[in-house]
Amino acid sequence: MSPLFLLPPLGAVLIWSGNMTINQLTVGAIAPSSIAFLRWLLALVVLTPFLLPAAWKHRMTIRREWPKLAVLGLLGMALWQGLAYVAAETTTATNMGILAAMVPLLTVLLSALILREAPTLGGTLGAGVALAGVAVLLGRGDPASLLDLAVARGDALMVVAATCYALYGVMLKRWPLDLPPWVVLYAQVCFAVLFLLPGYLLGPMTPVDAGNVGLILYAGIPASIVTTYLWMRAIRQIGASRASIFINLMPLFSAIIAMLALGERLAAFHLLGGALVLAGVLMAQTLTQPLARRPVPRKEG
Repeated sequence: MSPLFLLPPLGAVLIWSGNMTINQLTVGAIAPSSIAFLRWLLALVVLTPFLLPAAWKHRMTIRREWPKLAVLGLLGMALWQGLAYVAAETTTATNMGILAAMVPLLTVLLSALILREAPTLGGTLGAGVALAGVAVLLGRGDPASLLDLAVARGDALMVVAATCYALYGVMLKRWPLDLPPWVVLYAQVCFAVLFLLPGYLLGPMTPVDAGNVGLILYAGIPASIVTTYLWMRAIRQIGASRASIFINLMPLFSAIIAMLALGERLAAFHLLGGALVLAGVLMAQTLTQPLARRPVPRKEG
């Protein structure tokens, strides 16, 4: 495998990690409902000249599959990023990066529940180890504090957001759509804009100015369009399983970017919780032996 094949997934994860810092910079500069809507509106405006003709060509398939496309747009775009912007108000970019790294593990667990894929040794053990890491992180080093429901609202929202994105990946696999990948993306962006429009109209409608236009541009183009292209290229070149391993770098990248850009400091519970989450995810992806073996049919006669 050419080392150049590693550049697309690395680039995508690096941009996603940078977006965790962008989420923090939006606090006080633009309302979560405003940037959540405006980023996808910008992506829609940029993509329309290139993808509208192809979408029109496949309009009959889109009309038939629109409920699935709507659910995917809600989970993978509206909720995943919308909840992250709200979470940024009460948690750190470092925490967000660590909790976002749970997506591969949650995908394994949801695949077992929804797709009836046999649970693996790594998935089972990894779930327990990662859950311990999340408890350390949510409890700020004191998991017992969770018994008092002393969990930061932002951390809890990031867990929900990560679950939404994991469910998004599972449903993409469950619903094979007879559409080109870019048309699937374009249709999801259209639905995301529709879902986020009511919140934008009802919420505090922050005007676009010199203080937040850069945040919108980063979220709408690199973190939405460029990462999608890089990720699709990565999956095509090295496969979905290998590509997903790179998501494990998000805690490291997010922490480094947050320290450089925001002056965040790493605490011992960040290191312990992040290490446990990372270990759990790696176990789920490497220890793939099914727990239950299928019975071998006996030969008669």
